[in-house]
Amino acid sequence: MKINAIDVWTVVVPTIPGRVHSLEWVPETSWDQVPKHIVRLRTDSELVGLGETGRGVPIEQVQEGGSLLLGKDPELVALQDMYGVGSDDVLQVGTGPAYDAFEMALCDLVGKMRGIPVHALLGGAVRDRVRADYWMGQQTPEDSKRTVERALRHGFKGIKIKCRIEEPMIKRMRAILGVGGPDFKVTVDPNERFRTAEQTIELAAELELLGNVEVFEDPIPKSDVEGYRRIREEINLPLAQHLGAGPDVVKALREGLADCFNLGGSLFGFQRNAAIAAAAGMVCWHGSGNDLGIVDTAYIHAAAAAPNCEMASDFVGSWTREDDLIVEPILFEDGYVETPQKPGLGCELDLEALERYAQSYEEIAL
Repeated sequence: MKINAIDVWTVVVPTIPGRVHSLEWVPETSWDQVPKHIVRLRTDSELVGLGETGRGVPIEQVQEGGSLLLGKDPELVALQDMYGVGSDDVLQVGTGPAYDAFEMALCDLVGKMRGIPVHALLGGAVRDRVRADYWMGQQTPEDSKRTVERALRHGFKGIKIKCRIEEPMIKRMRAILGVGGPDFKVTVDPNERFRTAEQTIELAAELELLGNVEVFEDPIPKSDVEGYRRIREEINLPLAQHLGAGPDVVKALREGLADCFNLGGSLFGFQRNAAIAAAAGMVCWHGSGNDLGIVDTAYIHAAAAAPNCEMASDFVGSWTREDDLIVEPILFEDGYVETPQKPGLGCELDLEALERYAQSYEEIAL
């Protein structure tokens, strides 16, 4: 079997109004207007492989990466050396033009060829369902209450919130507590916007009394190593860093900067990152970028195959975006999503929805 053509759709799928930020705090969710690319590997058989890039990947990278795969046997592509890096070069595993999307598509295709799910290619699923939390952006206390009510209606046991030190965090967390109770846990993620160790420690002491915080993620800039050490020593809540590269995980472990991790990476990249954390006895969860259905499905496979991915992961695109661009939506029940068991990724591209959201289309062919 050979890859003989690649379809590429450039898409923009807006978020649902009110699902991300409160308009009073963030008038416009600009990141949802940043294009993504959907790729479909076509072969000389009826089988295809689906992939999805992150936001803002240049189309030139997709074109370059795709052209390097044309004519290749998908089962013989070495993912550790996918673009043919020679022995005289320094091999950067998991890099190269649009690597993540094409790794995803190749795994989808090979899984279908062999009649096995993608997680079997990653070493096999260690769980038949994966923990998942709800998600919201920067919201007022009143909007936060409504969001938590929606999360509870769908059976979620916790939520991840975006925030910043300038917001009324105590009031907001009390509002969440009033709706969800102390067992409905909150991952507090300011994307480094708690600014300083001093402000983080002071806020953590107040939030600890409420009893509904699951973890503090990326409270201050990661460049502030001493600040992370001080926070970890002085607060009584787990401290996490959101990381996507193995060397960064090693650094965080060596420097004592975290108690657990929000990890990213490609399908195989996530397994490597999680394994580093596991070697140190630390648990993790799978992060996200508010993606679409193909990527979120791939994340579920990756999370299911990592033994220490025990915390609630972020598979959030299906309830923040207008459409996920896959035929059958990801189903969440009681704070979990089932591990896919169909061959490949187990999702099918929704061509009707794709037509609505595609800004352009091109074919890369021999």
